[in-house]
Amino acid sequence: MTTRSPAVRNRTLRLGGALIGLSMTLGACTHTDEVVATASVVPNDYRQRHPIAIQEANRSIDIFVGNSRGGLSASQRTDVMGLAQTWLREGTGAINADVPTGTPNARAAADTFREVRAMLAAAGVPPRGIIVRNYHPDDPRQLSTIRLNYAKIAAVAGPCGLWPEDLGPSVNNPSYLENKPYYNFGCAYQRNMAAMVDNPSDLVQPRSETPPYTQRRVNAYEKYKRGTPTTTTYPETDKAKLSDTGK
Repeated sequence: MTTRSPAVRNRTLRLGGALIGLSMTLGACTHTDEVVATASVVPNDYRQRHPIAIQEANRSIDIFVGNSRGGLSASQRTDVMGLAQTWLREGTGAINADVPTGTPNARAAADTFREVRAMLAAAGVPPRGIIVRNYHPDDPRQLSTIRLNYAKIAAVAGPCGLWPEDLGPSVNNPSYLENKPYYNFGCAYQRNMAAMVDNPSDLVQPRSETPPYTQRRVNAYEKYKRGTPTTTTYPETDKAKLSDTGK
């Protein structure tokens, strides 16, 4: 039976201890990285989980044209004029006009588009702001339309309705025991807020203040110095009193 010297045994023990310490260190690092990655994927704040993004989107209308009638109806004129006015306020590119060709209503569509172009010009859209593109529909049985669309800045959020985990307690849902909000929480609120905002830039930065009404401010200050009431009285106020109804 061979025996090892004390120096060999000590070297073996030191090597084994170093390997054990290295494995424990690597295991701790792996565990820490996994926790951080999981926490960063699904944040607790619904505003970070479902952020409102500012990006370009399209606004479009369809103008239906019959085979034997050219020109716009009253409601179609309203749609075209409304699109022109919103383009002047929020458009970031030209208005693309898709006009059908090679269809039974191609002649009527051409006549209708001439009226559309005249209305856009009357609303203030310059000629270079309209790009005309002819298209042939894939399905000849479907009624071809004149499509007007342009790009604008819009606020979007979602999509909503995603349920990656069960709401109840389960093995696959450790967030339930940690009392964390479910993934879809707050998504509908963010999506509605993005749809209702008039100017998407308001979500990023405040608007500049308008100049004050100097004349009104001076009048109120003069009344304050004299000790008189600074409230404004309107003669039409008394006409809306309920006590005067029936007199």
